[in-house]
Amino acid sequence: MKLSVVIPAHNEEDCLYGTVSRLVETLERENIPHEILIVNDNSSDCTPAVCCELHATFSSVRWVNNEPPNGFGFAVRRGLSEFSGDAVAILMADASDDPEDLVAAYKLLFQGYDCVFGSRFSKGGKVVDYPPHKLFINRLANWFIKVLFGLRYNDTTNAFKVYRREVIDGIQPILSHHFNLTVELPLKAIVRGYSYGIIPMRWYNRTTGISKLKIKEMGSRYLFIVLYIWLEKHLSRGDYHRSKQPVSVGRFNA
Repeated sequence: MKLSVVIPAHNEEDCLYGTVSRLVETLERENIPHEILIVNDNSSDCTPAVCCELHATFSSVRWVNNEPPNGFGFAVRRGLSEFSGDAVAILMADASDDPEDLVAAYKLLFQGYDCVFGSRFSKGGKVVDYPPHKLFINRLANWFIKVLFGLRYNDTTNAFKVYRREVIDGIQPILSHHFNLTVELPLKAIVRGYSYGIIPMRWYNRTTGISKLKIKEMGSRYLFIVLYIWLEKHLSRGDYHRSKQPVSVGRFNA
């Protein structure tokens, strides 16, 4: 199973090379067929030059420019329209995700799941240097989503997730322009009947660059996409639901 890794990158010149080189090293060591697809999201620094260097150094790395309109969601959507693998993972450019967790998620797909979701807050998970105010808002938002949809999963807002190609095809159209895409993808997959496993994961706060997530700007966007999918769940009468029964929706795996 070929694994594509989509990495949106906006002004990530300081950390992108280290993130991608470590990822390639890990996937090659594990003999995982892969491609790394970097989506340059209108960077104004030397990110495009770093992309060129990575492409020249590693045969599995390629990159594309995300033409305007720009934004995290648009960049990921561009990557999801371009990837060539049988499954796709979304990772951040700032080295906040651990490549070893990606290996664990890839292996879990072989148990028959359609998706694998990472959780920073399940047993075995770990967060390092999470800003306290963001952590509080994160846990509140995830509690709200968990209760509203009746989930066992406790980290829906986390970007680290892996999907089989047929899931990406089955959750169209994707609407989100910004970071609310991290919520739209898994909730649509769950509501539309795809199976998922959950792994504990590690998350590390960036040590270089500036976080692109602006909480004040994102609250209404998150709420919109959550309520939109909640309405789909209760009012669509199964119009978007896959016909194949899921393997074991909501099962936890360590």
